[in-house]
Amino acid sequence: MTTLYGIPNCETVKKSRAWFDEHHRPYIFHDFKKQGVPEQTLSTWITALGWEALVNKKGTTWRQLDASTQASVKDAASAQALMLAHPSIIKRPVVAQTARITVGYVPQDWV
Repeated sequence: MTTLYGIPNCETVKKSRAWFDEHHRPYIFHDFKKQGVPEQTLSTWITALGWEALVNKKGTTWRQLDASTQASVKDAASAQALMLAHPSIIKRPVVAQTARITVGYVPQDWV
């Protein structure tokens, strides 16, 4: 089963959900705002993709952090702590399939 993780009002998440719907691909939507980020799942993503691929340093949430908090994100452990505290800092969507995890709108990878 495919799980699409994100925030419902994110434009990229909306576009991704529409793609899955239009292509009749079943998925489960996991809302970071309502359901949080499962810590073990986040650890799996970091191992598979690296923390740098997951932290959205271009988004509003990152820009709203103070400089010392931004500077403290130096490794996987500090990035994971930040993502657990501020789930909207995670690049979206994260799409988890049986053998693949992707970040962003990449339908060519959603087999």
